[in-house]
Amino acid sequence: MSNLLIEKVKTRLNENNLVFSKKPIVIGGMAMEYYGMRKSGADIDLVISNEDYITLAKQYPDNRKDIYGDLGLVIGEFEIWRSIALLDYNFLRKDAIDEENVYIVSLDRLLLMRVCAMEVTKYRMDLEIMKEYYYKHFRNQNFLQEANLHSMSYDKKGGIVFGGKYEDE
Repeated sequence: MSNLLIEKVKTRLNENNLVFSKKPIVIGGMAMEYYGMRKSGADIDLVISNEDYITLAKQYPDNRKDIYGDLGLVIGEFEIWRSIALLDYNFLRKDAIDEENVYIVSLDRLLLMRVCAMEVTKYRMDLEIMKEYYYKHFRNQNFLQEANLHSMSYDKKGGIVFGGKYEDE
């Protein structure tokens, strides 16, 4: 699935004659789909370097978009940003997955972007999806089994048991 997404981005970049000095970073719904969390929407969200933004903004002055200081461009199905919540390319590039022609924002940075925008219902829902993803892929299953043995005690005691005194044994 992720190969199809990478190919789609590559194809759309070529169709729109979009070239960058640094590989763009895929963020948003397409990054969530890349990780297998949910399907992406119709648009492709990218973060690019400030230098690449300046070059594109000169080429497409009427396509500029400003959301509380996050400067971007809408070109075809792309929303191309120099920052998200004023978090820039260099910050979002950390630990990103290096694909053929793009980076995919890391899970941790993707989570942070959703936290920064959690007042928006769509992104709050994405946080729930991401929580379940983290639980499914990263929770210690042995610890979870052990905790499940004591669910009755947790329910009775507000989630906290002192001194190993479980009421379900």
